[in-house]
Amino acid sequence: MNKTLGGVAAIAVLTVFSGVAVAQTAAPQRPARAAMAQPVSQADFVQRRVERLRAADANHDGTVTAEEMRAAGQAKRAERRAALFERLDANKDGSISRTEFEAPRAEGQQAQRAHRGPRAEHAGRGHRGGMHRGAERMGRGGEGRFPIVIAEAERKATEAFMRLDADRDGTLTVEERRAGMQARRADMRQKRIERRAPAASPSTPASE
Repeated sequence: MNKTLGGVAAIAVLTVFSGVAVAQTAAPQRPARAAMAQPVSQADFVQRRVERLRAADANHDGTVTAEEMRAAGQAKRAERRAALFERLDANKDGSISRTEFEAPRAEGQQAQRAHRGPRAEHAGRGHRGGMHRGAERMGRGGEGRFPIVIAEAERKATEAFMRLDADRDGTLTVEERRAGMQARRADMRQKRIERRAPAASPSTPASE
């Protein structure tokens, strides 16, 4: 049986197989991971923090609204789905046959097992769930921080770099970034503990 899946229906079903795309792109991502292990300059650090905002600033007014960020996210997802469709459409006829549809999934599962061992499939499901929960959290309370002024975000990124650059040499090592992440996690844990702690009851005045 060799039914075809075309147009919008195929794109919708492809989202189920996002794990396949991750597996297929694992090898090209290795150089990027190696680059992350290298020292990072202040300019690169700040650029990484604000480049998504600059890309989302559709009217180039120096601020990003919730609507602009949402539109940028939708465009990025559409781009990824289109790229996935192109990868699956092996014969480039504009539709995906059942064989084309199923082959990358099987190849992706095999690649995951070879790369990360027998627990890869379970680990992959956990990762996707975590990303989904993160998106839900953004949807519930993320819009309160908009509009974002890009210049302000750039200033905060510069200040963050200065805090992390312990030896003041103008670059961040892996160790400095790791120490910064650990300090941030500890600070977040402490804030959660403080929020959960019951409020202190007012002292009872002494009886006369």
